[in-house]
Amino acid sequence: MKKCELLAPAGNFEKLKTALYFGADAVYLGGKSFSLRSFSDNFDADGLKSAVSYAHERGKKVYVTANIFAKNADFAALSEYFAYLQEIGADAALVTDAGVLALAKKAAPRLPLHISTQANTTNKYAARFWQEQGAERVVLARELSIAEIAEIRAYCPGLELEAFVHGAMCISYSGRCLLSNYLAGRDSNRGECVQACRWKYHLRAEGKEGEIEAEEDGRGTYIFNSKDLNLSAHLASLADAGVDSFKIEGRMKSAYYVATVVNAYRRLMDGKLSAREAAAELDTAAHRDYTTAFAFGDNPETVNYADSQAAGTRVYAANVLEGAHAGGAALVEMRNRFRLGDELEILSPSDSFGKRFSVDEMRGEDGESVADAKLVQQKLRIFCPYELCSGDILRKVPEGERCADG
Repeated sequence: MKKCELLAPAGNFEKLKTALYFGADAVYLGGKSFSLRSFSDNFDADGLKSAVSYAHERGKKVYVTANIFAKNADFAALSEYFAYLQEIGADAALVTDAGVLALAKKAAPRLPLHISTQANTTNKYAARFWQEQGAERVVLARELSIAEIAEIRAYCPGLELEAFVHGAMCISYSGRCLLSNYLAGRDSNRGECVQACRWKYHLRAEGKEGEIEAEEDGRGTYIFNSKDLNLSAHLASLADAGVDSFKIEGRMKSAYYVATVVNAYRRLMDGKLSAREAAAELDTAAHRDYTTAFAFGDNPETVNYADSQAAGTRVYAANVLEGAHAGGAALVEMRNRFRLGDELEILSPSDSFGKRFSVDEMRGEDGESVADAKLVQQKLRIFCPYELCSGDILRKVPEGERCADG
């Protein structure tokens, strides 16, 4: 498989650090304005500058989203925004609108421009159009098949192609949705989506006997709730078709989710996990039922009727704040309750990944022995037989799977 970029979401600075630590080559993030994820923490002007510097110091890239459906009143501020992104050295800005693209080229001529998936690029002619307008990359619509992507690559040599490979999908075509606006008065195309497609609904149909309620079962039905995309088993095919960047969705997801998914894809791309092993690893984080969506053509099985989301096969237990050599005591911060005798598993970009150990000893900051880590964000010293590094994560293994090594 050719070398492709692994691109991860960064809803805030913690998630940016997590994504880069676990192996992302680049991150995409938003400022406080002009982004389609206004409800994530996002980055103010100083935060954007710090994010770019932090990534560049590690040889990584930062792409900044400015992909709202812009209105006339947005353009004065957008001009200043693009000039600032160029000044701080952002590696690209993502745009949707042709007018915004033209403005960005004038305000920041050295700032590379990527066309957002919101532009709904579903054919080779649109891709070439954007290329001729000066775009360096197009983020392809999720509705494309691998075969169609190959046609775009053949028609547009020199254009970088980015494709989503993992994460939540929108019920509406390429994310162009009016449901949030209609039900909650918040415009998803301006960054304020309330994810109404994830809500539980009750259908009512009119029949001869009047209205009858239609439900999938007693819990209701999730008629708008898409399954989660998972193309981990098909990365080689995507690369062969001409994709340059594998994109993970999730600026609103937790840092733990980002760590888990980025780590799995990084290891898969580097040949350190098989497709089967990667699939099992991706199951450890909370997710909806998975689908390959339209990668192989039309697919009617993309809606998750049963429930909004399924729990993962692991429980996020603690963050490692200060590492320790094998056999030493690492400083961790509790995230979910665990006790002496529980089995923890290491999530790490290092060789300690996947190692399990029983919690035989832990101490509080006062040095006193602790049997039950039940205080929220409690800091503890945990003795581990494997090396732990700052940035690693510990997760609890269910009792039915326990088989500790240490």
